[in-house]
Amino acid sequence: MKELDCVEVLVEKEKYAKHGVHKGMQGWICDDRCIDGHWLVNFPRYGEQDDIAEIDIKEDDLRLLPNGMDVKQSERILAQFEGK
Repeated sequence: MKELDCVEVLVEKEKYAKHGVHKGMQGWICDDRCIDGHWLVNFPRYGEQDDIAEIDIKEDDLRLLPNGMDVKQSERILAQFEGK
């Protein structure tokens, strides 16, 4: 993986969820460095809204999306958790 790659979160973990990031959400790698096996990933929202989060995600917990990301998928997932 490298900076600007689009990725998807493969697992549900409490340390990600406390920042609003859940399994299936998609984002992009926003730093060119992989530090201790973790990438800094930005999870944007559609339009002018604030981002969902920008957090370190373990490389093993990510899947590369070669065809780009679907921001609305992340928003749908977030809405499910915010509704609880």
